[in-house]
Amino acid sequence: MQQQVSHIAKSACPHDCPSACSLEVPILPDGRIGRISGARDNSYTLGVVCAKVARYAERIEHPDRLLRPMRRTGSKGSGQFAPITWEAALDEIAERFTRIAQRSGSQAIWPYHSGGNMGILQRYGLDRLRHAMRYSRQQTTICVTPAESGWLAGVGRMTGPDPREMEDADLIVMWGGNPVSTQVNVMTHVTRARKARGAKFVVIDVYRTPTIEQADLALVLKPGTDGALALAVMHVLLTEGMVDRAYLARLTDFDAETERHILSRTPEWASEITGLAVADIVAFARLYGRTRKSFIRLGFGFTRTRNGSAAMHAVSCLPAMTGAWQEKGGGAFFLTYDKSLWGINTTLLHGLDVLDPSVRILDQSRIGAVLSSEPDALKGGPAVEGMLMQNANSATVAPDTAKVLRGLGRDDLFLVVQEQFMTPTARFADILLPATMFVEHDDLYYGLGHTHLTYGPKLIEPPGEARPNSFLVRELGKRLGSKHASVGMADHELLDDALVRAGMPNLREVAKVGWIDRALPFEKAHFLDGFPQADGKFHFKPDWQKIGPGFSRMPRIADWSPDFEQSNAAHPYKLVCPPARHFLNSTFSETPTSVARERGPKVRLHPAEAQRLGIATGARVRIGNVRGSVVLRAHVDEGQQPMTLIVEGIWPADAFEEKKAINTLIGDDPVPPNGGVGFHDTAVWLRPEPSGP
Repeated sequence: MQQQVSHIAKSACPHDCPSACSLEVPILPDGRIGRISGARDNSYTLGVVCAKVARYAERIEHPDRLLRPMRRTGSKGSGQFAPITWEAALDEIAERFTRIAQRSGSQAIWPYHSGGNMGILQRYGLDRLRHAMRYSRQQTTICVTPAESGWLAGVGRMTGPDPREMEDADLIVMWGGNPVSTQVNVMTHVTRARKARGAKFVVIDVYRTPTIEQADLALVLKPGTDGALALAVMHVLLTEGMVDRAYLARLTDFDAETERHILSRTPEWASEITGLAVADIVAFARLYGRTRKSFIRLGFGFTRTRNGSAAMHAVSCLPAMTGAWQEKGGGAFFLTYDKSLWGINTTLLHGLDVLDPSVRILDQSRIGAVLSSEPDALKGGPAVEGMLMQNANSATVAPDTAKVLRGLGRDDLFLVVQEQFMTPTARFADILLPATMFVEHDDLYYGLGHTHLTYGPKLIEPPGEARPNSFLVRELGKRLGSKHASVGMADHELLDDALVRAGMPNLREVAKVGWIDRALPFEKAHFLDGFPQADGKFHFKPDWQKIGPGFSRMPRIADWSPDFEQSNAAHPYKLVCPPARHFLNSTFSETPTSVARERGPKVRLHPAEAQRLGIATGARVRIGNVRGSVVLRAHVDEGQQPMTLIVEGIWPADAFEEKKAINTLIGDDPVPPNGGVGFHDTAVWLRPEPSGP
């Protein structure tokens, strides 16, 4: 039955996805929302939105939403709580944090946020409490850092061509991403290019994804080998005369040594490493080299290995070889992650005016090591005794789950969690507070996969006693004695200040349109007047030392790095854990429709290995390594190379037979040079498990 709609409101998707879709939200007469669609008049979203966000009412109206503040009554992790008032909760948090700071110093408290909400206020606004109180800072590494490091190494800044230019390309290469499942708007622009120009679509990944199903050419390689493929492509470009030497001389540091190095990286060499046929490598190189308007859309997947930064750098060299940067519809794009492009001034919003650079920075990805008080993770400071977590489900999402659970379970850790559901992390809270969802509060969102800064206003009232993250930050700041100006400002005032302080339209004006397009001029976006490096050139020879402390592990010239978790006799398989189509990290793993469509965790196993081990689809198997083991069902699938295992989705531990989630197997050692997690870089064994439940 068609819903009666009171009006259509503009909004923005808050989730950890580069599409950051502009939305049209039907508001129903009773104050609920209807089925969401993409904003039709936004030139990137173009009316398209993923199915899981379209049915967002299912999350908002979920019977298991947290509706009131609670205090833990049982053991940590038990999920046993009793209701309390907001006033009592805030008073207790302030009293406990004050005692910790007096006893062990302010840096013994660690406010922690992650990508459950990507708003500049509801996520990053936690920093204004952090900085005002001199609590430990956070290096946010869990998602972007390996890719960011590799991009910065060559290009110098997290910008690039307008992704809408894909429509002007004659060749689009999706490298290490699955946008059919995870960035649906990319496919909108790919489809338009194919229809209008007959553009070819190439996909490079480690298994047969829904995106590969739509490709004209697909290359399915071994995990951790993308850099070798990129070097071999450059070899073919050089040997077959498909490079733009004038461009190389003018706008890159390409020299004779670099050329000799690339010429040593033959397709035959890359074939041994990647598992690809030499002919397929050469065919792709020729297609790329002979297509001037070639647009590489870079994903995250291939960078989530310990050699991922080197791989990103190697792939980003390709348009410099051909000079494709000079063409509309040419070059490469990863993210618009440079704050200078967005232009807003978050001095008050993020408390930057009281930031003390002497306060230590703790690595978000190493939460298990931090809470276990590993000396290198603590950076010379005190053990963490208090935490305030927002937008984070580290008990499921963070690497080395067993270590994280031990840390969260410490009796001497006072943990405050603000959440929408009783997540595995929330179960460990001492104080658990109900959070609003995106249509229940105000915020602005960076369009990391495009160039729109989008406004998401409060559209409906939150249920029960749910409050925005910003409410907790503001009220707790008052009780802790913060004198920061933001403590006395409402959410809309903080957002307005960030815009007006930067000389941009005020919030009222932005709300009329719904977004501000911050696209750069063509010449600047394509670096035609020089790259944002000190010498104005793209770097085949990066200065890795400027990027991170692990610079000594990085190749001096663009290359494939063997510095990753390679398989061996005891751990012959490589495990990759990519996103599931109907989840987003651990979000949506609580909604019935998404769970039903994903059908539970399973491991994809190549038929050759399944036959050798006597394993059929549906059989119980155990996969493991030195970090632990996990039991799940096998799904026999020839869509990956024989020694590659695929487990899609970040399922909660309760979805697994032994209540151990998949990130139990993932290491938390930082990816060089500047941190991050090798989520797709895990060596494991696999064996049949005797029949059980």
